[in-house]
This record gives sequence, C-alpha cells and structure tokens, in this order.
Amino acid sequence: MSGQGRVAAGEPIRLVRIIARLNIGGPAIQAITLTQRLEEHGYRTTLVRGREEPDEGSMDHLAEELGVTPTLVPSLRRNPGWHDLPALIALIRIIRRERPDVVHTHAAKAGTLGRLATVIASLGRTPRPVIVHTYHGHSLSGYFSPRTAAVYRRIEQALARISDRLIAVSDEVRDDLVGFGIAPATKFEVVPLGFELSPFSANGHGRAQTRLAVRAELGIPADARLVTLVARLVPIKRVDRFLRLAAALPDDPSVRFLIVGDGELREQLQSSAEARSLGGRLAWAGFRRDMPAVYHASDIVVQTSDNEGTPVSLIEAQAAGLPVVSTKVGGTPSVVADGETGMLVAREDHDGLTQAVRTLCCDPALTTRLGQAGLQRSVARFGLDRLVSDVLRVYRTELARR
Repeated sequence: MSGQGRVAAGEPIRLVRIIARLNIGGPAIQAITLTQRLEEHGYRTTLVRGREEPDEGSMDHLAEELGVTPTLVPSLRRNPGWHDLPALIALIRIIRRERPDVVHTHAAKAGTLGRLATVIASLGRTPRPVIVHTYHGHSLSGYFSPRTAAVYRRIEQALARISDRLIAVSDEVRDDLVGFGIAPATKFEVVPLGFELSPFSANGHGRAQTRLAVRAELGIPADARLVTLVARLVPIKRVDRFLRLAAALPDDPSVRFLIVGDGELREQLQSSAEARSLGGRLAWAGFRRDMPAVYHASDIVVQTSDNEGTPVSLIEAQAAGLPVVSTKVGGTPSVVADGETGMLVAREDHDGLTQAVRTLCCDPALTTRLGQAGLQRSVARFGLDRLVSDVLRVYRTELARR
C-alpha cells in the first residue's frame, strides 16, 4: 500500500530516517526530535544511526529523554573506509524490512549510503519510497583539496538526481549548492532548523540561581563579564581565533572566557601560547548536557568558524537573550541580524572580531538591547513547531506526487 493509501486507510506512514551519527549538534537534535514529534501526525519512524567518534560526544541522552530508540548500524561512520560496504548492506536490509513510504537522510555520509541503499532496496518495487535529503551545511569548499572537492561535487550531483526533494537549512546553504551545480533551485526547499527553545528563554529567580551555580562550578566570579564559545574543537571551528581575541583583551581583568566542547584539537589548543597567557581567565568546560544553564551563566556568545550550515549555538544563545558575535560565514546571516541581534564580522577580520567583543563588554545597554531582539527573533524563526510543520508539508507534497 502506498503512503497516500495508508493515510486513507488510517494507517501510519512508514518513515526511515538515516543519520551517520548522533554526535552533539543540530543534525542529531533534529533527527531525534522529529522522530518523536511526527508520531502524533501519523508517521511511524525508524531512526537509523551510525557510531560516533570518541571525541564527538553523543545525543543519546536526548533520545532517552524523548523515548526514541534508534537502530544502530555500527559500520556507519563519519569517515570513508572499508566499513562503508557493510553499512550499505545493512541499510539495504533495513529498508527492505521496513518498506518505508519515505526515506529521509541527513548530512553527507548518511545521504550517500542511505540514498544508494534506497534505490537498490527498491529495485522491482513500484513506487519506490520518496527520497528526501537534508543538507545541514556542506563540505564542498574549505575542507578538501580542489580535486577531492570536485569528486564529492560529482557524487552529490548524481545523488541529487535520484532524490525527490532536497532540503537546505538556510538560503545561504541552498545558494551555495545551486552555485556548485548540485541541483537547480527548484529542487530545494529551505527548512531552517527548529528546536525546543523554552528552556533557554526561561527567566526569573531560578535562572539567577543557575547562573551563580554554574559560575561557582567553573571558578568564574559572580560579577565577571563572561564571553563564551560553544563548539567542537575541530579545525573548521577555528577555536584558535577565539583564543587570539581573548588574549587581545587584557585591559579588563573582570572579563573571563569559557570554551564549551571537546574534539581532536583539545590538547593542542590548551597548550597554545594564547591559552597559557590567559591563565585563570579562561575555563574549559568540555561537553555539557545542561546547555541552557551554560548560556544563563554567560553574557556574550562568540562563534569563530570558517564555515557553518546553521549555527545552533547562536540560535540557543539568542533564545537565552544573549548578544552574539560571529564570523560572517555560511548560514550565519540567516540566524544573526547584524547590528540588531549581534555583530557579524568578515572571516579573516581578527581586529574587527576583537573590537566587537570589546564593545559589548563595555556597553551593558547595547548587550541588553541586542539580547532582547535576539530572543524574539530566535523563538519566532527557530521553534520546533515550525520545523515540524515545514517537514510535514514537504512529506505530504512528495507523497501526493506519487
């Protein structure tokens, strides 16, 4: 029975959602929350996930909180390798077993293997499942050599042809992909990320108590101005830029700095000259599950990446009523209204980045104004209900085409 037939018969629509890993970040949060929220709309979802690398962290705790039990494919990993073949075979078996009406893949690795598996598993089946793929960003520039990037572009172009609908998380990501010739703009739907933001926007006595408790735990004075970076400690996030700007702000000892996250560059960054020069003014928190509390303890949030799809940390920070400073890369302008909710600076403008943070540290009235505007913008544009509505519209449209 087709998806539309199941709707008519009152049966759930079968959906297989595939993601390479549930590491800390927006793609994993979206995959888990959609799995849970779409159930009430008549979708029975099988969430298929691979295995995270040891330094990536995991969103398994969120899946447990929401009652989502993913299907693990251990050979589905981030990096290419021999394990891709058993991962592909496992995905083919899952799709044949579940006989889904829709297969929705997230990010590059799951998008490649998941879409191939769907086509192979559906040979001889009419109609085959609707194939939807979400680009949470892309690695077609800034990550690999020109030759390797060209190979990946050709792969993405071929995969786009077998997809029914492509989703980009921002206008900027869509425009990049169209510019790379992946697919025409008409094949894309822009669906911004969506989150449950109410824990971030909470106010009152409880927030003030949380602020003091987190600061006491991390050794940060209650009256300090706290500038926070939330990021995986990997090359693309350019945490070294954050350390350089922190080291360039020695004139006010009451300003403290916090790095939340972990990754392959942790030891290198912690031993850098800039980190050593900051001494006790810099705290390293590692991965944290209590992110609302981290933002409530902060005054300014900074992002220093070379590239971004949709920066989740800036959405969360603004939902917490904080002003943000960021490099103007990828989908960041879709999240931050420059001069209204935060400040955007050219990627290589180190002096501009430092001056933006200095300005906010010295102007409490400006931080309050930007923070309040950011709160309103973030909740309106990146709420979970809006995400659910947008994704349902995509599914229903493509199922109707069948």
